[in-house]
Amino acid sequence: MSAAAGNPAGGAGSRGRAARRIVPGLLLVLLALTGPWLAAHPLDTPVTAPYAAAGDGAVLGGDQLGRDVLSRLLHGGAALIGGALLIAVVVTLLATVLGCFAVLHPTLGRAVERAADVLILLPPVLGIMLIALAWPGGGRWAVIAAAVVLGTPYAVRLVASAAAPLARAGYVEAATARGERLSYIALRELLPNLRSTVLALFGLRFVEAVYVISMAGFLQIGPQPPAADWALMVRENAPGVLLNPWAVLAPSLAIAVLAISFNLASASLSSRPPRRPRPSRSFRKAVTTP
Repeated sequence: MSAAAGNPAGGAGSRGRAARRIVPGLLLVLLALTGPWLAAHPLDTPVTAPYAAAGDGAVLGGDQLGRDVLSRLLHGGAALIGGALLIAVVVTLLATVLGCFAVLHPTLGRAVERAADVLILLPPVLGIMLIALAWPGGGRWAVIAAAVVLGTPYAVRLVASAAAPLARAGYVEAATARGERLSYIALRELLPNLRSTVLALFGLRFVEAVYVISMAGFLQIGPQPPAADWALMVRENAPGVLLNPWAVLAPSLAIAVLAISFNLASASLSSRPPRRPRPSRSFRKAVTTP
């Protein structure tokens, strides 16, 4: 029994610390989703002079075309967070399924391991550029596809490493001896015991997706002007950073706060004490029935 489980006050404190780490990320997501309705000015309408300083109707000043930096900042968060969430969900789902099946089927496991070794060696920037060249009109979807293809192999290796000890557990061997299908063993015997690993992996994949999308945006691979992408705003306004620093600092800080918030939430989920492996109900019933 863990210390938190034996001490109710300690367990409440642990849950409080976890909530404090998760709430900032959730509030930032809520702000990004409601940002377009909170913006004071349209996305691409000049309201002040180019690189105008903060004030005079533009709280964070103007960008290179005189558009309101704060309004563009509020418009640009939803696409970034939505893309990162989509990447994190798809990569985590694929990695969980392939990782569980890989430890149960040796041939599939060797094939997944060889493919993962090859794709892990491919630099992410080179992979994104190759997919963007092969799919010129893909835009943001090309970046999402590249992030899924390049991020899945490493995630599969993580899930397979966590599932390997469970695959040798007695209740899994008993399910195999009963002739259960691989899908049943993977989904009913392994997956429930990998919940902490999967949750932590989802958080890490989200942070990685934010970096990949931001890097692609800075390189102008994916979203194109006049889109209000945060990384694209940094690139576009870099020449005027001395005239209006907020045009560069605001989107940079937004990306950093988003990544740090979800990194803290991921660390909170991964630091929770692991649960003892639990066999399925069918195994417990078979053991207890005379």
